[in-house]
Amino acid sequence: MVWYDFFRMSNLEIINLFRNVAAAYSIKNEYKFKFQIIAYLKAAEAIEHSSTELKTLFEQGKLQNIPGIGPTIKDRLEELFRTGKVKHFEEVLSDISPAVFPLLDIPSFGPKKASKLVSHFKLHDPKTAIEDIKTLALEDKISILEGFGEKSQSDILRAISEYGKGTTKSSRMVLSYAFTLAQEVIIYLKKHKDVIEAETLGSLRRMNSTIGDVDIAVASKNTKAVLEYFVAFPGKERIIEKGPTTASILIGGGKHVDLLALPPQQFGSMLQHFTGSKNHNVALREYSLKRHMSLSERGIKLLSEKGSPLVEFTSEEKFYKYLGLDWIPPEIRENEGEIEAALKHNLPDLVKIGDIRGDLHIHTNYPIDSSHDYGISSMQEMINRAKELKYEYIGLSDHNPSIGNHTKNELYSILSKRKSIIDSIKKSNKSIRVINLLEMDILASGELAIDNKTLELVDALIVSIHSSFSTNKEDMTRRVLAGLSNPKAKILAHPTGRLLNLRAGYELDWNRIFDFCVKNNKALEINAWPERLDLSDGLVKQAKEAGVKFVINTDSHAISHMDNMFYGVSVARRGWTEKKDILNTLPANKFVEWITS
Repeated sequence: MVWYDFFRMSNLEIINLFRNVAAAYSIKNEYKFKFQIIAYLKAAEAIEHSSTELKTLFEQGKLQNIPGIGPTIKDRLEELFRTGKVKHFEEVLSDISPAVFPLLDIPSFGPKKASKLVSHFKLHDPKTAIEDIKTLALEDKISILEGFGEKSQSDILRAISEYGKGTTKSSRMVLSYAFTLAQEVIIYLKKHKDVIEAETLGSLRRMNSTIGDVDIAVASKNTKAVLEYFVAFPGKERIIEKGPTTASILIGGGKHVDLLALPPQQFGSMLQHFTGSKNHNVALREYSLKRHMSLSERGIKLLSEKGSPLVEFTSEEKFYKYLGLDWIPPEIRENEGEIEAALKHNLPDLVKIGDIRGDLHIHTNYPIDSSHDYGISSMQEMINRAKELKYEYIGLSDHNPSIGNHTKNELYSILSKRKSIIDSIKKSNKSIRVINLLEMDILASGELAIDNKTLELVDALIVSIHSSFSTNKEDMTRRVLAGLSNPKAKILAHPTGRLLNLRAGYELDWNRIFDFCVKNNKALEINAWPERLDLSDGLVKQAKEAGVKFVINTDSHAISHMDNMFYGVSVARRGWTEKKDILNTLPANKFVEWITS
């Protein structure tokens, strides 16, 4: 029995598939299939940290660029994308009940435990498997099974309860949620007298678009006291574990927060060791071994000097300098050339939040009879917030009016009135440039929703896709290029249409998109909305290498949303972009000249 739809699977679906294949091998014989299990779990982890959809990499012939994807798995991925199925996967999964796999998302459930319960109680429906197990536990039918007992049954009920609150082994938080949660814990930690420094670790410090657990490092001369203080965090639901240097708690919303505490003299090496991606750290160790040095979270050991003491570091800068490298910003520690660049003192000067001079994707509550949603703040409120952020300019870019409810003359009248109001606002806000924009739908035909005569009432357009997401790659590419071809169209908004953890987005021929943007002076948006972060950092890096320019926008619908610029800048930094690559780092006169040209 096969229950997967293999065709056009997203990265998240492939990760889940690989983990299920590994689980199936484990159920069959974890000793016989040891290496297959390791290979598929390693591949799943590698894909999890890929910022580009595998389908796109397959079409570009770049599947081999993902570390952890060996020749065999690469061939199976190619079979998947080429034929819509993988014969080997069908064989491996065919005799495993599909009811096993939902249970693997529940904390404390392993493949064998899940398989034993599913087999004994003859469960078959993956949609009801978790609820079925909960009912069996409540009816005291699990405790009598060999190898379980009362405590195990109680643990199962607690694990299912936590799962219901969002605590799963595979669930990932969007960056903004994890960052806010981490800052709440760090503020709490810094109130303790023995905490010298506190910093995030892992994918959160690298500012990945989605995060698993929240990991935090602390420098302290009294680690025992700090760990005791940490596990007393007011927002905790329970303590998962506590040791001499580490502790884990389950926090509100069912998320894991882990703390690692070491003496301050080892804080630099600890921070480095637990920040870099696995691929970055492996490459750094290989680099160091060639220089007869051994790296660990506690420092650097000189292999050429027998009995030499461990060299410790209070900061990452000192750690990298000892290796002969410039300090590498956390966001680009992914083994994509950053070590070589650091060795040659050629790292990019990544764009910073302070470089941003304006926000162009702003939705207000202006009654435009919008084709989509409205903002909740007024034009003036948005402008006032832009002034507080020290911006030189702001673009008011409500969605275009609904074309189904109005004639062309009515649309002209609506936008003419809006222009008059914006012109009046401009006169009363001399300290900031106000730009009259619209976010304009690119229709399925490639035409824009509003005719050219009416478009003369705005300074420029941000164009975007809001419908027919399943359109094939070739037609979607033609559609986007047709919309961008309008002289008023300057920025392609949220270019893939993805929604993190919800929708992978549509497919485009990126080489054609990049080439068109470069030749026609168009920009791609890096959308800072937390559930979008679109473009992905991988596509940002590819676009930068092709010479494309970007605009980082917040897609704000309220004044508070304008603070999300920070997350858009983090995507830009992960894509290796510098100030010169981001158009809204330009001063007002130059930016207005570009967008109205």
